[in-house]
Amino acid sequence: MNAEQWLRERTYHHSAFWDLKKMVAQKEEQNLKISLCLPTLNEGATIGKEVVLLKSALMDHYPLLDEIAVIDSGSTDDTREIAAAFGADVYLASEHLTEAGDRKGKGENLWKALYLLEGDIICYVDSDIANIHPRFVYGLLGPLIENPDVHYVKAFYDRPLAFSQGIRPTGGGRVTEILIRPLFSLFYPELAAIIQPLSGEYAGRRSVLEKIPFPVGYGVETAMLLDIYNDMGLSAFAQTDLDTRVHRNQETIALGRMAFGILRTFFNRLSSHERIELKGELEKIMRQHRVEDGRFDQVEYQIEEFERPPINTLESYREKFGLGG
Repeated sequence: MNAEQWLRERTYHHSAFWDLKKMVAQKEEQNLKISLCLPTLNEGATIGKEVVLLKSALMDHYPLLDEIAVIDSGSTDDTREIAAAFGADVYLASEHLTEAGDRKGKGENLWKALYLLEGDIICYVDSDIANIHPRFVYGLLGPLIENPDVHYVKAFYDRPLAFSQGIRPTGGGRVTEILIRPLFSLFYPELAAIIQPLSGEYAGRRSVLEKIPFPVGYGVETAMLLDIYNDMGLSAFAQTDLDTRVHRNQETIALGRMAFGILRTFFNRLSSHERIELKGELEKIMRQHRVEDGRFDQVEYQIEEFERPPINTLESYREKFGLGG
């Protein structure tokens, strides 16, 4: 399947899956369990609405989801208390898989979710969405339930940015357009067909996710795409248009640090996939500048992008899910 055919056949709109009663019947016919993971760090402003709305629509009214879990990185606000009060299962990431130690980052939560949750399909949705709607979940699950050849589904959408003064109607995706799409075009041109490779909403089959390493930081979304593509090709993917996603804006200087982490992951994948040969280790220090009283200072940030191994290599995981060997 080439990129043009893939765009034509594997790009969906969430409205194709509006019939939730039909989706639940298809899920039950396949005897599938489906889990929703909401990774959090200080998301008290939005997590309650996400849990209430998604649980009401996709568990209580239409039983598409078997569990909704918040995996928290150590929030200092009331994120965990709010999520639990509205019916989510809540896990503090540092308290689980303790034999593997504790790392901070979204990827750590996504990786531990594979151990903590039971689903054959895991759907990941960010917890800072101001306009949350059930389409953020069923739009991603639809291609996986309808097509056994699809193993991983990525979201795309318009991304107006939320500011204190209101909503800016265009923007977003700056790291994608300036960094990721040029890199994909250079080294993995077929993946340039994915419209928003860094979107925070995606769903995948456990049988695929358990076999790939997870960077704990900025590179987790990029690594998932590259590793699944390297193993299975473009035909393993689909993407769904979820219309509009309203979220917080990040300053450009913060996006620079994100880009540094993604680049570390990207070049390490280029090396492990034998597309380039690196002469030594990549730098771990990102250097930026600040101005104070007319003086320029250099500020250094260590961005290591530690990676978790494929979770099916952990003895405790293999024991819990009955994997041999």
